Amino acid sequence: MAGRRALKAVLVDLSGTLHVEDSAINGAQEALQRLRSSSLDVRFVTNTTKECKRTLFERLKKMEFGISEDEIFTSLSAARSLVEQKQLRPLLLVEDSALEDFEGIDTSDPNAVVIGLAPEHFNYQTMNRAFRLILDGAPLIAIHKARYYKRKDGLALGPGPFVTGLEYATDCTATVVGKPEKTFFLEALRGIGCAPEEAIMIGDDARDDVGGAQAAGMQGILVKTGKYRQGDEGKINPGPYVTCENFPQAVDHILENLS
Repeated sequence: MAGRRALKAVLVDLSGTLHVEDSAINGAQEALQRLRSSSLDVRFVTNTTKECKRTLFERLKKMEFGISEDEIFTSLSAARSLVEQKQLRPLLLVEDSALEDFEGIDTSDPNAVVIGLAPEHFNYQTMNRAFRLILDGAPLIAIHKARYYKRKDGLALGPGPFVTGLEYATDCTATVVGKPEKTFFLEALRGIGCAPEEAIMIGDDARDDVGGAQAAGMQGILVKTGKYRQGDEGKINPGPYVTCENFPQAVDHILENLS
């Protein structure tokens, strides 16, 4: 970490980095405790859209991660903020379990399309409704555009292919609010009063976690768990600051190099 400002904060991805569904990455709880015992601020940033923040927090608590709900910054939160700022009435293409994070938002007579990971709603009828709204001028807001993610039964399609399909069909460009967008990382850091040059990101997605963080001015550590596949390091330029086998090894690297 030579040549950079002293490290003050660590942003940590959740799914694929700390856990896969209801199973923690081996040693992740203890590694998080070690990280918290340092002088560093720790925050958790996630593109997870299949469940609301409260449900995600309860899942992490059951896995015995010492995380408080207000330490989690989600792409759902960022999407709601944008909808409120622009006073939109969205067609919400998200799983029912994520709707809680949009409670109070007017969804009558939609004039915008907000799309996340919604396997139960990615059918022709619903996608065609979104298509027609966008053709009529409704903005397309992608909570994120991940290509795929890791489940217990293997890799699964993320929302990215469906967002791209709507972009292709309507000749529009979606506004993306989650990782890897620079504003997402900066907003997460703003809450702790930290500059990008004073922060590092740990994640399993080379493009969205590491590439996005580094484009925002942070350093990025890629872990070989979750969605990681051999050769992912070469998919971004510049490559990761460092690649580690897992979250515990990433924590060891950070703590060993603290100035």
